[in-house]
Amino acid sequence: MTFAAERRTARSNWNDILDGQMRVVNSLVERCFSVIELLATEAAAMRLGDIADRLDIQKSAAHRMLQTLCATGWVAQDETTGFYQLTLRLAILGQRFLNATHLVDICQPVLEDLAGETAELVRLAVLQGETLTWITQVQGARNGLKYQPEMVARVQLVSTANGKAYLSTLSPTDAVRVALNDAGGNASSVSVEQLIAELRVNRERGWSLSDEEAEPGVVAIAAPIYSGGKSVGTVSVAGPSSRLKTEKHAATAAAVLRAAGKLGDLWPLRELSEFQKG
Repeated sequence: MTFAAERRTARSNWNDILDGQMRVVNSLVERCFSVIELLATEAAAMRLGDIADRLDIQKSAAHRMLQTLCATGWVAQDETTGFYQLTLRLAILGQRFLNATHLVDICQPVLEDLAGETAELVRLAVLQGETLTWITQVQGARNGLKYQPEMVARVQLVSTANGKAYLSTLSPTDAVRVALNDAGGNASSVSVEQLIAELRVNRERGWSLSDEEAEPGVVAIAAPIYSGGKSVGTVSVAGPSSRLKTEKHAATAAAVLRAAGKLGDLWPLRELSEFQKG
């Protein structure tokens, strides 16, 4: 074998070693993020065994990752129970990024106008990948019964108006796939055929309805927000079913659609995305 051939062989072997190491690193990073996402979804502290079971990994591997996350400040372990839960570090970083985009500041006047017009709760959700996350809300009800839900970060896609508004922007195949992934593969009370038919209606009229599907006694109407030709989030109005009756749906939906159009025109993340592409 010539010297040049030996160099090529050595370089090839070295590249194979590096590729193998990178695959291991990537796998560890993905698993660490899986732990963080699980703890963020559950919110409550979890046992080591439950974390390993939910992520389908060995307890020893889960323990090593959790110890690393504890050492870097992302996760805390209760000294008494040994349970694990997220620290506030992730929430603080998320809030910092949200503030840097000025998303809430720019969208707030539109949300307040919609809340004042409908006299109900208005909520804004942002699309990240294939999930929706609540980021802010404005209460428009001035008196009487007020709908004030807990601000759980992740939006359930199949049962909420916001979720269905987002799904309606996808092709039927993608909508079903995303909905099933969001549900974790669990069977829904709505069949695939029913979901596709409902999303078709929602797509044609531009808005979605949740009539006591997400919560008993609560009706919500939502529309997708488009910026640069793509869906970037959703905006909704929600209130007690005793006020948001069927005869008010059309007028409320029209107000939501107007607000969604304004938000799409203002959307600050559009400029950020275009800057990153450039």
